[in-house]
Amino acid sequence: MDVGNPSAPPCAQSRVTADNHPNRGHGGGGLIHDHTRHTTRFTVIGNHLAQHPDLSLLAIGLACHIQSLPPGARVDIKTLAARFPEGATRIAAALRELEAHGYLRRERARVPGGRIVTRTISCNQPGGRPPGGRREASEAPRSRRAATSAQQKPARRAALPAVPQPVSPSPALLRAATDVLAGLRRTDPRLLLSATAAEHLAPGVAAWLERDLTPTAVRHALTTGLPEEPLIRPAALLAHRLTAGLPPLPPYRAPESPPAARYSLQTCDGCERAFRAPVPGRCRDCRADRSPGGGLA
Repeated sequence: MDVGNPSAPPCAQSRVTADNHPNRGHGGGGLIHDHTRHTTRFTVIGNHLAQHPDLSLLAIGLACHIQSLPPGARVDIKTLAARFPEGATRIAAALRELEAHGYLRRERARVPGGRIVTRTISCNQPGGRPPGGRREASEAPRSRRAATSAQQKPARRAALPAVPQPVSPSPALLRAATDVLAGLRRTDPRLLLSATAAEHLAPGVAAWLERDLTPTAVRHALTTGLPEEPLIRPAALLAHRLTAGLPPLPPYRAPESPPAARYSLQTCDGCERAFRAPVPGRCRDCRADRSPGGGLA
């Protein structure tokens, strides 16, 4: 068996693999490519530029040169005319061609110190975007940056509608009203309220409670007949119901009643209904339901 010579030089590798060779399948005359793969100091030029049907050869070559330059390089007519033999007139015409077809654009910008400068922006694919779909911040149009800034501002929520106010508010009455609001979510999970919304709605519920309605009755009035679709602003809906369905004041709570006759709000020891009385105890209905023997009926 033959043994390979370890000191023999390796065989030269093909510069371009057979499957990817540009001459594959072209056995006749015409152009033949002798390509070597670049690994450093190269620029990718699209065929839409290199084979552009409307650009002049000078404009195509000038665009290739500009795209190969590093950022910050000067590409004004004077600098390019000093670099190439075509002269300022032909170079200026070629630059106008590239601008007309979107390969170049010029923008005026204010630099630190207040000086106005003209920047030339080279587009390697007009109408396209760089990888990732993002443009550099300095190249984004001002209108688009302004629109993005406006979209990032949080939308201001509309204020909640006003609710009725109790005639004689008290801490106990407002606490009872807040308890009613906090329990609404157990009847309908869509009625989960924030602390701010509950604070706004509590006086409206208190106005119902001081009209001799039980917390259960108020809860029923607020949760019955709700729409089936999602509630966008549940607090606004509750504010509307508290205002539109507000019951009238009982006779002893009429506006013309003297303030001295308005007792503080008590919680009934029997049915837990809010009622007006000078001292704690039972409401009128619970007192009437007591049996003659002293027990509850």
